[in-house]
Amino acid sequence: MQHKKKRVEKTSRRGFLGQALTAAGTAIAAPSLLNQATTAKDASQSNPGEMNVKLTVNGKQQTLDLEPRVTLLDALRDRLGLVGSKKGCDHGQCGACTVLIDGQRVYSCLALAVMQEGKAIITIEGLAKGDTLHPVQAAFIDNDGFQCGYCTPGQICASVALLDEVKQGCASVVTPDLARPPQLAELSEAEIKERLSGNLCRCSAYNGIVAAVQQATGQKVPSPAATVMVNEPQETPV
Repeated sequence: MQHKKKRVEKTSRRGFLGQALTAAGTAIAAPSLLNQATTAKDASQSNPGEMNVKLTVNGKQQTLDLEPRVTLLDALRDRLGLVGSKKGCDHGQCGACTVLIDGQRVYSCLALAVMQEGKAIITIEGLAKGDTLHPVQAAFIDNDGFQCGYCTPGQICASVALLDEVKQGCASVVTPDLARPPQLAELSEAEIKERLSGNLCRCSAYNGIVAAVQQATGQKVPSPAATVMVNEPQETPV
């Protein structure tokens, strides 16, 4: 009996000491664990897989923290406030988001922002020089090359690239002689329509758009007045 009583007392003392040590260790470690958890949480909230990206937009370098999946269009509109480039289809089918990258027209909704480092990006906001419009911008105004205006930034950027492509001697599908690409002064209406076929205008202001490009090439713009042919109905003899 005495041995049994002593054994119970020994077990009780060991349990008590173990609980005390556990409680003391928890009290010491808890602040450190809480600080680590808070730091990890803050880091995950401020930088959830983002990358530091340097973009040169309209001649200015911009530094952004972006996820690799962010498109150039979303970076321009949502992070830089350059909302001139429009989000139309978001599938590279309408051309409303067209911008210039190293002088070439690109659908910004299909281009990843992180892949544009070291390249010169020009949006519709960067075409004008102060208060002086780009010749293509002025031509669109002169020839009513827009209605609602939603597709106009992409149309203008594409037209600027079109002029540079012709200057570089680029041919198109409708160029009759690939060995002799057209010059600006002789660029046909069919050539202009084909080269701008990747930019859609749901208002169908295509006549004004073509005329604007013709004006920018230095050609004489056709009169906007339409010739309406009216035939009087002929009476059918009884």
